[in-house]
Amino acid sequence: MGHGDSRLTPSTVNEIASSTEFSEKEIQQWYKSFQKQCPSGMLSQIDFKVMYGQVFPNGNAENFAEHTFRTFDEDKNGTINFREFMTALSVTSRGSVDDKLKWAFNMYDVDLDGGITKDEMLEVIKAIYKMVGNRLLTTDKVTPQQRVDEIFSKMDKDHDDKITAEEFTEVAKQDPSLVMLLQTGGTEEC
Repeated sequence: MGHGDSRLTPSTVNEIASSTEFSEKEIQQWYKSFQKQCPSGMLSQIDFKVMYGQVFPNGNAENFAEHTFRTFDEDKNGTINFREFMTALSVTSRGSVDDKLKWAFNMYDVDLDGGITKDEMLEVIKAIYKMVGNRLLTTDKVTPQQRVDEIFSKMDKDHDDKITAEEFTEVAKQDPSLVMLLQTGGTEEC
């Protein structure tokens, strides 16, 4: 996937274009800024945190960047290559509702076992609160724990203290306001 070669070949451009919602021209433009950010062609978690820190200067984006990084890093090798970056960007910025929800589910499923526990959701929601700083917290006085309880009470249909991908998708589609709660701090960066 990386082959150690950070140059962008026409066949790679074509391949990324066919598997994402971006045109070849857009991919080439993104590649230029990606190369500027990380000349090695691989984005480390540290680079990623720096990037998020620039987007959210009023809060601490470190924890949220870790969760986002994990979700971008498809092959779990600890770095994000250009293809992984574009795939994730395509989903988060232009993907279908289903694609976005699948991506969000993967972010909340911290241990990747196919279900979201309250602890996992709390971890990510706390990270979001930290990242957006006090802006969000002044508008409503809901704590991360209350936020999680509210989302869980709607999503955990069978009350087994775990949200499956099916429960997550079904409820999020019926109740778009829940998706807003989950996406406070979505990925429109760069």
